[in-house]
Amino acid sequence: MTGTPLQTGFTFYYMRRSKKGNAALDGDAKTSLTDKASFTDAVKPIGTCRTVEEFWSIYNYLIRPHELPATTDYHFFREGVNPTWEDPYNSNGGRWTIRLPKRGLIGSRYWEEVLLSLLGGFPDVPDGEICGAVISVRGHEDVLSIWNKTSNNQRVVGRIKDGLKKLLRLPASAPMRYHNHPRN
Repeated sequence: MTGTPLQTGFTFYYMRRSKKGNAALDGDAKTSLTDKASFTDAVKPIGTCRTVEEFWSIYNYLIRPHELPATTDYHFFREGVNPTWEDPYNSNGGRWTIRLPKRGLIGSRYWEEVLLSLLGGFPDVPDGEICGAVISVRGHEDVLSIWNKTSNNQRVVGRIKDGLKKLLRLPASAPMRYHNHPRN
């Protein structure tokens, strides 16, 4: 491996949902997302980066979230961790969500800030606790989610929230919501 190694590898994924929200667009065909297998099939890997240079070689060619069509998701997860609730790495975890208004480049800027923070290690959060991040582009808002491994550790969950607010320079009153992943 040549280049500046990352602490851990990450994989970019892409998914495009139909406007009805329960189907993925796969070329011209729609795939139902009502079961785990269909969802997993709808999430397409873009590429994996293990060095800073590989990250930029992928990221620089991606369309920025503010330019994506509505009902599109980008996922950025630790290498080997699938962006699904059922993945063993995610199954006992949850996610912080921030709903972002469609104002200028805010979704794209926050997405980039979160990605860079994940590459360098999220401050005050144990290594391996953050599983990944998702930006969901919707018609009237974007939804930014940070997934973590352990939802029952309130101290760590709180540190992630505080770290996000600091990283994104959000006011203390910024609406953020934590969701536990559904258990099998």
